[in-house]
Amino acid sequence: MQDKTLAPPFLRKGDKIAITCPAKKLPGTIDSAVKLLRSWDLEVILGETVQASHHQYAGSDELRRRDLQSFLDDKTIKAIIAARGGYGTIRIIDDLNFWNFKQNPKWLVGFSDITILHSHINETCRIQTIHGQMPLNIPDGTKPSLESLRKALFGEQLGYEIVSNPLNRCGTTEGELIGGNLTLLVMMNNSISEMEYTGKILFIEDVGEYMYSIDRMLWNLRRGGQLARLKGLIVGGFTDLKDNDIPFGSSLEQIVLEHVKDYEYPVCFDFPAGHLADNHALVLGKVVTLSVEPEKTKLSFA
Repeated sequence: MQDKTLAPPFLRKGDKIAITCPAKKLPGTIDSAVKLLRSWDLEVILGETVQASHHQYAGSDELRRRDLQSFLDDKTIKAIIAARGGYGTIRIIDDLNFWNFKQNPKWLVGFSDITILHSHINETCRIQTIHGQMPLNIPDGTKPSLESLRKALFGEQLGYEIVSNPLNRCGTTEGELIGGNLTLLVMMNNSISEMEYTGKILFIEDVGEYMYSIDRMLWNLRRGGQLARLKGLIVGGFTDLKDNDIPFGSSLEQIVLEHVKDYEYPVCFDFPAGHLADNHALVLGKVVTLSVEPEKTKLSFA
């Protein structure tokens, strides 16, 4: 199966990349991230939003929109990295113009709240993006996860092999990789930014949610038919999950398996991506092969 999405040009040494904050403001500097990116021989441009503050946001909606828009339009910028997630991207997504971006595609990197951009770009532009470490998280990121980001940006061979969770559902499948933060994916439903799920391999992750909330969001995707139309499911980090005083009564794995019990595609748990120090890069929009075996699980990028 060939990609039906466009991969932006991979980075080369000396390329110019931009860091911007489309959502929550930074709590401090991102010097270590800039140092790492410069060690990859990249020229790093910092947007106005990196130091901006407006309540919880990295500047007003207009400033965040203008900052991101300028980098989407700038032909000399070869990649845009969101400095952090949080909340706020949904407030500006409908006022962004992606016409120049579609004419001159570039890599967009981030996770969590940046799922909104991944989803919107996948659906409306059909351009690949990277779900991966952001500058705020780089100081705590594992070396393998940071190296995976470098490989993804520079077009080096990417692929993963992990120990299988005993609750995985085995099988091999191929399809376009989509997804991101579960909460944000559900927020995209019935909007212009909602991805097409048919024939895709879905990756999901989340942080700080209640068990019942995970169940409720999966009910949303199940009732909407999205889960039925998949070719595979990859469950990444679901970190810092909460429960009520009266326990929900099911584990994350049990909740997920209950919702996909009527479908036959493979399911992988514990994939190292999400709100984790070991957050490995995923090229969304890229055709991948998912092979789930009793002992090991492989994710290969074509």
